[in-house]
Amino acid sequence: MEDLAQLGQRAQQASYSLGLLSTMQKNQVLLAMAAALTAQQDEILAANAKDLENPQVPEKFVDRLRLTADRIKAMATGLKQVVALPDPIGNVDRAWRNEAGLMIAKERVPLGVIGMIFEARPNVTVDASALCFKTGNAVILRGGKEAIHSNQALVQVLRGALRANDVDENAIQLITDTSHATAEKFMQLTDYVDVLIPRGSARLIQTVLAKATVPVIETGAGNCHVYVDKDAQLQMATDIVINGKVQRPSVCNATEKLLIHQDVAAAYLPSMIQALRDQGVEVRGDQATQAIVPDVVPATDADWGTEYNDLIIAVKVVDSEAAAIAHINRYNTQHSEAIVTDNYQAGKIFQQRVNAACVYINASTRFTDGFEFGFGAEIGISTQKLHARGPMGLAELTSYKYVIDGNGQVRH
Repeated sequence: MEDLAQLGQRAQQASYSLGLLSTMQKNQVLLAMAAALTAQQDEILAANAKDLENPQVPEKFVDRLRLTADRIKAMATGLKQVVALPDPIGNVDRAWRNEAGLMIAKERVPLGVIGMIFEARPNVTVDASALCFKTGNAVILRGGKEAIHSNQALVQVLRGALRANDVDENAIQLITDTSHATAEKFMQLTDYVDVLIPRGSARLIQTVLAKATVPVIETGAGNCHVYVDKDAQLQMATDIVINGKVQRPSVCNATEKLLIHQDVAAAYLPSMIQALRDQGVEVRGDQATQAIVPDVVPATDADWGTEYNDLIIAVKVVDSEAAAIAHINRYNTQHSEAIVTDNYQAGKIFQQRVNAACVYINASTRFTDGFEFGFGAEIGISTQKLHARGPMGLAELTSYKYVIDGNGQVRH
């Protein structure tokens, strides 16, 4: 078992030195990381090939795991985008002078040491490292066993860029022991890790929430719905559902459930379901859906709460917008939800009453993404309400301190 305390000590020490770097220095290192990824592409792809040869990797996760020249290029582009983003560290949210004449300012500071636990997505290694570094945070990464070779290669490249620029390479560290015992010990490394961010399946996130003693920002699981209202443009609805389900079915912002108002269901469902089937999607339906399209797979109670990460969707007919909202709030993971409607009031009611980090009118759930929101690379999508919610960019990786200037004041 790895000496996690030693990793934690090194990360904590690195976090102190990161706080001394200027924005220009941090950006210089990020550009060096981007160049190194491109220069060492062959080594990274060779390591990724070893991971892809593992027969135990489920087929639905292969797309998440696979690296290509284009995806490595996208990682490098992501690093450059982070360079272009404003550095939040040192920003003053507000400042004021109190009655005693003290000048009080609320200033942005790093969180310190961030722990990342994630599954078969090597891009998280680069995204998390970039965002943590830009915000002056050290990061300890614990990826899944499916991506261990890829993660080791990527971290080696990133640490090399740190060394080449005289920055403590322990600002980025990888736990190479992928056992559950080591992961659980990592979740309890309270002396050194300031916050833990799990990114992956609902099962992973629930395990971390149950076992961690380090504070956790809950992210990731996405049981996302599209509700087609009775006043929807039906072709628009079809485009949005197909995009949400088919473009990348393995990601957390993919559409997993389709709810349809009963007033349009009979006319709309046959063509909608055929469009899904034409894209290779297995359609499961409730009794009302089966009455309209008899050969759909019957949906079970378990379907409504399941994140498929696959070309599967469950369909339910509802008798009102209120019923759709109630169903969503019962089964969703508070990630991303969408309504398709031309009724302004219905759209606004949906946005107000649906409990989720991101709520859309007439757009695909696939837009819930740090890049799409203009944040640069994201470290995850928070589905909780405290500290951070939705795509987490640079600002969400900071805390704040109050800095107070006086001239001899004492309290009476």
